[in-house]
Amino acid sequence: MRDIRRKEKAITEEKELITILQKAKYVTIAMCKDNEPYLVSMSHGYDPEKNCIYFHCAREGKKMDILKENNVVWGQALFDNGYIQGKCNHSYATTMFKGTVSFLEDFEEKKAALYLMVYQLEDDPEAYLSKPPTEKSITNVTIGRIDIEYMSGKKEKSIVFDD
Repeated sequence: MRDIRRKEKAITEEKELITILQKAKYVTIAMCKDNEPYLVSMSHGYDPEKNCIYFHCAREGKKMDILKENNVVWGQALFDNGYIQGKCNHSYATTMFKGTVSFLEDFEEKKAALYLMVYQLEDDPEAYLSKPPTEKSITNVTIGRIDIEYMSGKKEKSIVFDD
């Protein structure tokens, strides 16, 4: 892999890369079929113990067609504080990753993935889960898992994450 050109922007701590994956509201993944790239942004949940990203999606569609043929993806999670007026700069932090996608069949892993996403994305997860998903809805949902093989990141110096 080629190193980041702007060394002063490189994120060197894995903990910080993980924080971005956990704070970002969505990830964008790039995939390719027949030398034609395709991008999709989606909500997600990051599991630090398994170093993977979970997402839910439809059972059919272009993304599924591509991933069935080529399950290798590149992705990015972006923590965006916006453009810095008068500085010609942007306040951001990003984690880029490479991984392989698989789709879950195991009921317990699907349930855990859904709960992980709810706790990562909902402002009030307990209120949302006051009516938990049914066994049927968990069984019927399509959950993808991106097993991360490589991560790197960049950020603008003003971005500081609280521990």
